[in-house]
Amino acid sequence: MQDLTSTPWIKRSALNLGIIVTLLSPMSWAQTYPNKPIKIVIPFAAGGPADVMVRAIAQKLGDALTQPVVVDNKPGANEIIGADFVAKSMGDGYTLLVASDGAFSLNQSLYPKIPYDPAKDFAPIGKLAIGHLMLVTRADFPANTLNDFIDQVKAHPGKFNYASIGAGGVNHLASAWFNNTHGLQMEHIAFKGLPAAVQELMAGRIDAMFSVTGGVASYLESGKVKALAISGKSRQPAAPKVPTFAELGYPNFDASYYFGVVAPKATPNDITQRLSKEISLIVNTTEFKAKYLQTLGFEAVGDTPEQFGAFMKIDRELGAQKVKISGAKLDQ
Repeated sequence: MQDLTSTPWIKRSALNLGIIVTLLSPMSWAQTYPNKPIKIVIPFAAGGPADVMVRAIAQKLGDALTQPVVVDNKPGANEIIGADFVAKSMGDGYTLLVASDGAFSLNQSLYPKIPYDPAKDFAPIGKLAIGHLMLVTRADFPANTLNDFIDQVKAHPGKFNYASIGAGGVNHLASAWFNNTHGLQMEHIAFKGLPAAVQELMAGRIDAMFSVTGGVASYLESGKVKALAISGKSRQPAAPKVPTFAELGYPNFDASYYFGVVAPKATPNDITQRLSKEISLIVNTTEFKAKYLQTLGFEAVGDTPEQFGAFMKIDRELGAQKVKISGAKLDQ
């Protein structure tokens, strides 16, 4: 019987098929990537600190990749809407998600069920930045140091309150964790946004809260609020006079949050590695840090996909502990 594979036309067809398979392989995509605009989804409303940071990254990333990078705001449901959209998108490197620990570490513990799996549905690219929360009080609160604050609240169970911008949010969890650690009893009052909470704090109707640095830094010098301590390993440029919790003898208390970038799970490794390197170069420039991070109380990171993936695994476990301590449970 004749060996058909030895005939010239069969050989040519096999060769052509091999070429087609090669062209369609993820490696080939990575080599030609990007050849069209890239979309970054953020699960927050336009105009906030995260939005400002991401739009600056998008512009510079577009310049580096010589393709437009557009930002698509998909706010709502504690970051779930945006995260679910990206989780179900094609893994080709043209749809990315920038979100906080809400999407990656907390929602799975806060809700009975969410439509995406933060551990299985994303390919890590890198952690962009860390934000540090600051414990602030109304201007006339009868304590000027962290230890005095703890003593005052402990001496008057239930007398004082604290604000958050929603049950299960990072500042609510920070307050609940701090209170639980030190045996403090305070009433929780949730607001729909940071500006409203800060206004009530300055008006004296809220006693204390954990706030993002950028939300209160401008009020510190004027004395409209008092800052007792800030999370992080070192003092922040936006509030250099505020000591860290570690300085004050509380090295194990961490009221930080983060922003990270991921892609859908099937995204080729070559693409996530390239994006990680380009984004790390952007966020770690002196100009970018000074203009878009330090003024908002953020600290640049820009780690690798492997480092970010390992971090998220640990942070999900810590997030579950924080949610349990807070008692927060949410329904979509």
